[in-house]
Amino acid sequence: MKQSNNPQRPWWSFGHVWLLIAGPAIVVVAGFFTYYLAVRSPDPVLPTHVQGQAQGGDISQAPAVQARNHAATGELPVAADKKP
Repeated sequence: MKQSNNPQRPWWSFGHVWLLIAGPAIVVVAGFFTYYLAVRSPDPVLPTHVQGQAQGGDISQAPAVQARNHAATGELPVAADKKP
């Protein structure tokens, strides 16, 4: 029987092991970063009451119409008690 001159290397000395560990570790870090962003700057709550009439007179679509208008213009809807 021939004895090998190559001693066994420890697991941390192989690059592909760190590549396999890095994937899930990056996902965990990204999850914490996403949580931080969500807590730091939450989305504003849009009012559900209708200012005038929604398209077609359907009151149930008022928040969706306001959100669509906000996305198109970038302006927040004016509250009924704060009219200029």
